[in-house]
Amino acid sequence: MKARFAIVATYHWVLMIFLGAIAFETLILYPNIFRDAPSSLEKAVEFMKIGPADFFPPVGMAMLLTGAASVILTWRHRSVRYWLLTSVLIILFGEFLFSAIFFWPRNTIMFIEGSAVHSADVLRRTAQEFEALHWVRLGLCLPASAFSFVGLLRCYRSSISG
Repeated sequence: MKARFAIVATYHWVLMIFLGAIAFETLILYPNIFRDAPSSLEKAVEFMKIGPADFFPPVGMAMLLTGAASVILTWRHRSVRYWLLTSVLIILFGEFLFSAIFFWPRNTIMFIEGSAVHSADVLRRTAQEFEALHWVRLGLCLPASAFSFVGLLRCYRSSISG
């Protein structure tokens, strides 16, 4: 019982760290990084020796692993299972796959290939797409966090009731 609750609590904790990081990027970092592409992209690369690409893969993996463990450990508890499963599926499809399909190729265009390969217009358009759709990412992380929190509360309730 205690181990199950600890795993669910850890999943929610990691998800809240992820939500905070996504919100910080969306509201603080990205308006500066994308404000004057392509020159702002080059300045961002110079400035960020350690950046989102160093933070999100390990946090995302921890989130998916603890989320999957949470779902497995609470599977016999219907009142918990569907809340956590919904949260994990939002993260899996709305964050991980969405990032892999949409954001990772654009990161390559803007930060790896840059102006050596792409015109200023392509970099500006890519930066605008990236910044606009990053709000979708934030919007997906919010309900995932809410579902996780409800799952955590229901898990706690089931652990104290028997």
